[in-house]
Amino acid sequence: MRAIWRGAVSFGLVSIGVRVYSATEEKDIRFHQVHRTDGGRIRYKRVCSIDGEEVSYDDIAKGYDIGGGEMVILSDEDFAELPLSTSHAIDVLEFVPAEQVDPILYNKAYFLEPDNAAMKPYVLLRDALTDSERVAIVKVALRQREQLATLRVREGVLLLNTMLWPDEIRRPDFGFLDEDITVRPPELAMASSLIDSMAGEFEPDVFTDDYRTALQEVIDAKVEGREVVQPEEVEEAPAAAVDLMAALRASVDRARAARGEEPAGAGAGQPTPISAAKSAKAAAAKKATPAAKKASDKAAKKTAEKSTATKKTAKKTPAAKKTPAKKTPRKSA
Repeated sequence: MRAIWRGAVSFGLVSIGVRVYSATEEKDIRFHQVHRTDGGRIRYKRVCSIDGEEVSYDDIAKGYDIGGGEMVILSDEDFAELPLSTSHAIDVLEFVPAEQVDPILYNKAYFLEPDNAAMKPYVLLRDALTDSERVAIVKVALRQREQLATLRVREGVLLLNTMLWPDEIRRPDFGFLDEDITVRPPELAMASSLIDSMAGEFEPDVFTDDYRTALQEVIDAKVEGREVVQPEEVEEAPAAAVDLMAALRASVDRARAARGEEPAGAGAGQPTPISAAKSAKAAAAKKATPAAKKASDKAAKKTAEKSTATKKTAKKTPAAKKTPAKKTPRKSA
């Protein structure tokens, strides 16, 4: 790893020299924009919108749009005069319980490595944070910007988590928050049961980025000239459950089955949201079967009785006798 920043943690009257390293890295597969016909890279030029001339990096400054087509231009000298541009201090402001820091505030994470002469005070601060079960709230200037951050311990190393300022967090403004939606106690109890059945210890290593793996397989197949095998399509869940309680019971049973447990008595045999329609249709057909069978048996019995009566009638009726034809006397000539 390469250090991106160097400074000191100011802990009371103690100064701890540290080097800052990015603690995370993105694993996204990156692509270049290329010409479809020949694969040539697409390049972009820095062109001035007024004179149309290409501009070099040395002639580029930062501008702030104040509206009405007016622009305030700031040079490197303007930024150099700010007190934060050369500040290389991580000032500890206070120590607070970790649970009081809303995770939505966290932005980026950095590892802090102590300088050779600062190992002992570094370890002292690390152990003190561990024993107190608190995090340090600090201010730090990174990339010409003052940021709020926390210091905590992770795997024996001080971890700096930069945070967003409170006014950078948007407030949710959605219509359903003003609606009076009532959740029935049985529904809440069933939802709590589902949470309990799916409870576990968080182990991030068991989760994988399936999309990135499939995309890498497509790229490897292209490189090796193999046929690209399309992954199996996953059946989409329905947009909404017809019966909320039935869906909750089915979800509880599914979670129990995944853990190798017996399904709950109240939820046994309940259809899943995906198969709810099929189960209802099958139940209706099963309910109608006895009635249909009874009607069929009755019709068959009636047909048999009619056939028997026909045979008896035919037996009692005597067969018609054959009447000989009368001979007509021939006249003599």
